[in-house]
Amino acid sequence: MGPHLVQLAQADFPVFAPGSVWLVGAGPGGPGLLTLLAFHALGQADVIVHDALVSPEILALAPAHVERIHAGKRGGRPSPKQADITIQLIELARQGKRVLRLKGGDPFMFGRGGEEAGELARSGIAFRIVPGISSGLGGLAYAGLPVTHRDTNHAVLFLTGHDETGTVPSAVDWPAIARAAPVIVMFMAVKHLPLIARRLLDAGREPDEAVTIVAHAARPSQTVIETTLVEAPRLVDLPTPAIVVLGAVARHRHNLDWYVEEVRRHVFG
Repeated sequence: MGPHLVQLAQADFPVFAPGSVWLVGAGPGGPGLLTLLAFHALGQADVIVHDALVSPEILALAPAHVERIHAGKRGGRPSPKQADITIQLIELARQGKRVLRLKGGDPFMFGRGGEEAGELARSGIAFRIVPGISSGLGGLAYAGLPVTHRDTNHAVLFLTGHDETGTVPSAVDWPAIARAAPVIVMFMAVKHLPLIARRLLDAGREPDEAVTIVAHAARPSQTVIETTLVEAPRLVDLPTPAIVVLGAVARHRHNLDWYVEEVRRHVFG
């Protein structure tokens, strides 16, 4: 064990107590974007209940004997029901296990972490929230997209592309959304991108406004697609998971797109 790992092991981290649940953000995908507290939790857990978006490289950081339970929810595919996931967390904690609920990105950024924590609280289960780097922030940085920039925007809006039924959120006030911020960052929006684009256009956004789609953010397989709001509905077979960004911050990519070159050097030497 190197000196830095020794220092990490000796750090004054909180105790991961038996019978408790830690809801931990795993970040956009790359292991290097885990927080130190998330790394600590991986080494202390008895069981990991993880989302589909948690990368194999991150799961591999936990000791081999730690039980891993897949609880991924992916649109259009058979997925565990949210209620069943929460019940499982409670049952595992009541068995005296140290339960790591590992979620892609940040647990409270469209991750339903608030719902799971609420049920844990109502059931008398001790829990801790460990924030993670959201793909809507850190993931976009890997595509050279600053979510705010003094030359383009002083506000940003985060939006989910579907609700609990899997459809475009019906309660969204699209005219208000269109006016609220120059930059809109959309999670889980690829499936309904044609309808979302139409609603934003109808609400007054410009047809030639830049749309940037970042798939597999912060992974070697990261893909970035650049288009416009009016052309976006014509795209087919888009890779997922992906973040969709509407707004002029796209123009900064020609200077800030650092990650492509890093991956090229790593893969091709």
